[in-house]
Amino acid sequence: MFQSMTLISSAAAQGAAPAPGGSIIDMLIPMGLMFIVFYFLLIRPQQQARKKHTEMVAGIKRGDTVVTAGGLVGKVTKAGDDPEITVEIAEGVAVKVIRSTLTDVPSRTEPADEKK
Repeated sequence: MFQSMTLISSAAAQGAAPAPGGSIIDMLIPMGLMFIVFYFLLIRPQQQARKKHTEMVAGIKRGDTVVTAGGLVGKVTKAGDDPEITVEIAEGVAVKVIRSTLTDVPSRTEPADEKK
């Protein structure tokens, strides 16, 4: 009888599943894949949009029509290297606007010909 109990307990021990857990690489691979997906779907497009906005704001010159974050549409009357530009929103009404608050430049003026 003792012999049969020993065989039964050893058979049960052999059929048990291995302890859970794996190598650290098994955990890092899904995390790395998630980072790659986040980079291409979230981080990279945001960086490209920020770069495009910075270039747009840096290229503003006198005579351009601009749209502010508040929805005002006007023509640039004074633009320098400082962060403020002057925008004429109506005849005789000019306001100072921070460059970074501009959202769009719907029409740009053409540079003057050097030949004239």
